[in-house]
Order: sequence, then C-alpha cells, then structure tokens
Amino acid sequence: MKRLADDRFTTRELLGIPMYPSASRDVYSGVAQAAGVIWGCRHRSKEGPSDTAFVVVHPSSNFLGHPMLPHLSACGVDAIGLCTRYIANDSALMMENCVLDVASAVASLRRDGYKKVILVGNSGGGGLAALYQSQAESPTIRSTPAGDPPDLTDFELPLVDGVVFFMAHPGRSMVFTDWLDPAISNESRPFERLEELDMFSEKNGPPYSADFLDRYRAAQVGRNRRITAWVHEQLDMLSARGDGIRDLPFTIHGTLADPRFLDLTIDPSDREATTSWGAPAQASYSPITLAHYSTLRSWLSQWSYDESNGDGRIHAARISVPVLVMYGSADEVCFPSYAKQFYDAISHDRKQIKIVEGATHHYHGQEDLAYGAASEMVDWARESIQ
Repeated sequence: MKRLADDRFTTRELLGIPMYPSASRDVYSGVAQAAGVIWGCRHRSKEGPSDTAFVVVHPSSNFLGHPMLPHLSACGVDAIGLCTRYIANDSALMMENCVLDVASAVASLRRDGYKKVILVGNSGGGGLAALYQSQAESPTIRSTPAGDPPDLTDFELPLVDGVVFFMAHPGRSMVFTDWLDPAISNESRPFERLEELDMFSEKNGPPYSADFLDRYRAAQVGRNRRITAWVHEQLDMLSARGDGIRDLPFTIHGTLADPRFLDLTIDPSDREATTSWGAPAQASYSPITLAHYSTLRSWLSQWSYDESNGDGRIHAARISVPVLVMYGSADEVCFPSYAKQFYDAISHDRKQIKIVEGATHHYHGQEDLAYGAASEMVDWARESIQ
C-alpha cells in the first residue's frame, strides 16, 4: 500500500553536533569554523519515542533534506540526515576528518539515549560507512596519506549496531577512477583526446569490445596514478620552499566517463543510458560534476586509487556487525556490481542483499518505492539487531 511521507507522519528538528577541530584550516567559512558544529536533521516518528536511530551519511552531500528521512521515520524509527564539515564543498575534503564527524554524531546520539544506531551509507556514503565502522571496531589509521593528522587511534569512535549500504559505491577513489576519462592524456589540454581511448568516439562504441574495455580500465588507473605522482612532486616542491605553504588547489577534467553510462550490456540493469547530470560527453566537463576541484593533500585522501584510505571493500571486510546491502535495479549512478562487491567483501554471514525493482539513484517521483525500501530497512534492523 502506498503511504505518503509528509508532515502527517514525522516531525523535524535541526541538530547542532559538537565537532572535533581540524589540525588545519580546510573549511572556507570562518563562521563554520567558529561554530564548531556539524549539522544533522532528525525526523522523529509520531508513533512515539524510538530507541533506534538511522543515520544517513555521505562525505560531502547535503543530507539535511534526504528523501529517505520521512519514510524511515514513518516506519517508526528516528532518522537523521548527517552533514560533515565539508557540506557541499569537497575540494579540501579529508576522509579521515569525515570519520571524526560521524564519530561526533554517533556519540551525540548515544548521549541522547538511543540503544541502537544504524549507519546508512548512501551513494558515496558507502565507503565512509565502511571506513567508519572498520576503524571503530579496530582503529589502524594514524594519519592521512599525506602524513597529516588526525590519528584515528587517538579518538573515541563509538560503535554502531548495524550498517546499511544503500544505493552505494565502494568508495570515492574507486568510483572516481571508474569514471575518469583516460582519453585525456595532457591535464592542461582537456580537449586534446586520444581517440583509441575515447568512449565518446563512434569508432569505439557503444557497444564497447572486451579489448577496448580492458585497455580503457587500465588507462583510467594509469591516469589516476600519474596525477598521484604529480601530486607528490608538488608536495615535495612545497616542502623544499620552506615558506609555510603546504597545499595548493588544482583542476581535474573529464570525470564522468564510465562506459557503463552508455553501454547497458556492461553491468546490466534497468537503468537508462545517461547520468544524473545529463549526457556524459558534456557532463564529464561540467563544473558541477564529480571531483573537478581538489587540493594536493585532499587528492591523496579521497581520490588517489592507491593511497586513499576510503576503499570500502577493504573496510567492509573488517566489519563484524550485521550488514544490509540494498540497491536499485534502475540506479544510473551505482551499478549492481558495486552492491555485489560490498556483499562479497563482508566476511561474516550476518549479511543480506536486497534489490529494489525499478528504483533510480535518487528515487525521484518514486515515493512508493522509497517507502518500501525504508520499511525493508527497518524490518531488517528489527530482525537482525538485538
């Protein structure tokens, strides 16, 4: 039965959660720095007080208005859309600081009396959710890849009781490399393209041959590694200057060029041949799409294929709590193989994988599917987490 998720079923409140300070200034706004808080939006069920909180997370997206919050609360739990300190601006993002922001939120909810806290990693939040619980259970990360604080072993990282990977990919460095355009070989000349590696050239497809895809995927990793090598050269240069300048911004072009966007025979699903940002040939250059702006140190933390700590597959294998993997059959952003990678990575048997037939990435215009997905999440938590 279709159930509307509106203010008849939920009340909302803004949460200001004390934030661990950063060792460096990596947030532009002086107001945000001085406030010393991260923000969340809590939807409370009108069915009465809940001892369970679902926390929906992402490294940088504004989740205060996440579409699943009213649906989750309509199912009888409290739901929080959490924003990290990098809300809507990931150019200087450090994955390790995002872990501290999640820790602040979980600790705050425990103080509020919640007996069960479920971490929902949505989209790019999947890698963050895995990273967080991995480090909460057994902290190992003592610095960012650039050697900067924080040392996560020095902080209190409260455990959560379960993890949901919801319409999620395994991590920013992984999906970024899957989307990185290998036809760009000169970073300063983005429109000079290698035709033999150009997915937008009709000579190559779609459909794309197995040989083309093998060369394409290898070249994507190669481009990521070349940028990483250049980043280290720049950091060495800054260190040699000795004038206190420790970081610089730079631009990356061509960040939405995954052949799966156009060839539906790769990682087949019910999705349409497009992206959430429009046709990939144009969206790949658009300033509003993934990862066009970064600092040197942030690149190593969130985008480097080899050095980022954000590979969710590695961290999912270290999680001992129950896990639900949920994906949509028409998701145009996170493909079925991403869900399977998460599921296969979990090393215990307290795991489930569920498909939401017909669901797109953002559930736009799919209120009934969103409520159904929320209901399944809540039922799973009640059955799996004692």
